[in-house]
Amino acid sequence: MSERLSLQDILREYGIPLVQLDVTATEEQCHRLREHLKSLTADKKQGYLEVKTTFYIDIHDIDRYLTGELPNLAAIYAFPEDVRIYEEE
Repeated sequence: MSERLSLQDILREYGIPLVQLDVTATEEQCHRLREHLKSLTADKKQGYLEVKTTFYIDIHDIDRYLTGELPNLAAIYAFPEDVRIYEEE
């Protein structure tokens, strides 16, 4: 089973985030993603979806989301130190 940090863990370890972005999906999309991840892996390995921001959505997260145990598939927290300034040259 995947380990997810709770909001309390985030606050304790990193402080107050500027924003929380929730990743959600329809039930049909969850089932499609779950089947695709299962098809890519062998018996003892587990498929996951990796996004450039580096958070993982695994089969256990999908199952827990579908049963209502989790409010979202994943959440991205942004903190003040994550904000960058882009200067056009």
